[in-house]
Amino acid sequence: MSAPQPAARFSGGTTLTFLGGAGTVTGSKYLVRTPQASVLVDCGLFQGLGELRRRNWQPLPVAADGIDAVVVTHAHLDHCGYLPRLVKEGFAGAVHATPETIALAEIVLRDSAHLLEEEAEHANQHGWSKHTPALPLYDTKDVERCLDHFVALDFDAPARIADGIGCRLYNAGHILGSAWAKLTLDGVEGASQTSTIAFSGDLGRPRHPLLRPPDPFDGADTLVLESTYGNRRHDDATSASSFEDAIGSTLRHGGTVLIPAFAVDRTEMILHELAGLAQRGVLRDAPIYVDSPMALAALDVYSQALKDHRPQFLPTITENGLAELNPPRLRLARTQEESRRIDTHNGPQIVISASGMATGGRVLHHLEAALPDPRNTVLIVGFAAVGTRARDLAEGAKALKIHGRYVPVRARIVQLSGLSAHADYPEILHWLGTAPAPTATYLVHGEPKAAEFLRERITERLRWTAVVPCPGEKVLLP
Repeated sequence: MSAPQPAARFSGGTTLTFLGGAGTVTGSKYLVRTPQASVLVDCGLFQGLGELRRRNWQPLPVAADGIDAVVVTHAHLDHCGYLPRLVKEGFAGAVHATPETIALAEIVLRDSAHLLEEEAEHANQHGWSKHTPALPLYDTKDVERCLDHFVALDFDAPARIADGIGCRLYNAGHILGSAWAKLTLDGVEGASQTSTIAFSGDLGRPRHPLLRPPDPFDGADTLVLESTYGNRRHDDATSASSFEDAIGSTLRHGGTVLIPAFAVDRTEMILHELAGLAQRGVLRDAPIYVDSPMALAALDVYSQALKDHRPQFLPTITENGLAELNPPRLRLARTQEESRRIDTHNGPQIVISASGMATGGRVLHHLEAALPDPRNTVLIVGFAAVGTRARDLAEGAKALKIHGRYVPVRARIVQLSGLSAHADYPEILHWLGTAPAPTATYLVHGEPKAAEFLRERITERLRWTAVVPCPGEKVLLP
């Protein structure tokens, strides 16, 4: 394979290349190249199926040292998790993100490096890798170097991030610090015309229980739009009722409610919902465990942002402060010993543990303990990508492979989309509002059926030109 060529300062038009997040919900990476500079928007890891994860090891079609800057919309691994590898391969520019995204990304990237190192060590001990020795995609030292590249860019604060390229971030309402981004491209040197390209990142919901709704889309020449729930409509009332029923009935029968939850934001949302159930007497004095070092670190970031009265929170949440994230009998499992003791508890309990898609982390030990017992319930409360254990459970798996052996699934499995922090397709259409039509709208960060469904809705209702790009596809920008 020939070595990749430098990305920046090439002759030709301005282009957009879909290096990730096309045809899948993971690995978001979008490269904007002008004659003056190259900017990467999001820099995520591929997750899920082995075929996708192997893409993390494939070299980018552009040289890392030819990318001038990166913009990160938020701190989930599928949007920031490739950054240490990019730095390892020679990226030397700035990574622009909101202050809360930077704080949360540090937590996420340190955890990711730790898991990658553990996986490589396990492969070398047990000889299951075809590589000798097996190496991690990146390690903790790479993360430390990566963190030095972050530059804080707050909402609605325009900045010049590369030669001829400006950036402004807007609240996306997905997780704390999440943004949708608009780049302003000055075109060729000396030209008076400019063009704009907007990236939705992961778009939040108008009714997030903690955060303000997304700032409305105000138009751009080109739009790159997520489609995670592009073919679904959230049923909030049914989800709330099912959440309460699943928890209440399980606790009444002395069982464990196990909630695999993303460490960033989903844990906070669940704690908020449980605080409400506690006020109505549903929890029956059952202990609530948060068992994820990363979730506890993220909870600290949310707590500090509440204390600082950051404007991303709803006014009612700011007014009530930390009480919104602190239901009765909340217990924080910080050590491995505390984590192991949870599964020896005799009686009803609620366990919140990462990872949300059950691809790794402490939740796997809790699944081993909980799945064989029909008194227990596993709540799937967020999006689960194809090839993950959470997706397998949601689709009715009768056994789940964990730590090399199959565990029978006798526990009740309940999937709730209403607790998702992703907008559904009516909410996405509402966000687009009455903005003027972009020259083109590209549907990304969605499985093929979801992206195609949303493309049809945008075409039919808004009369916009909407396209589902292919992985690696390059298009000219106006």
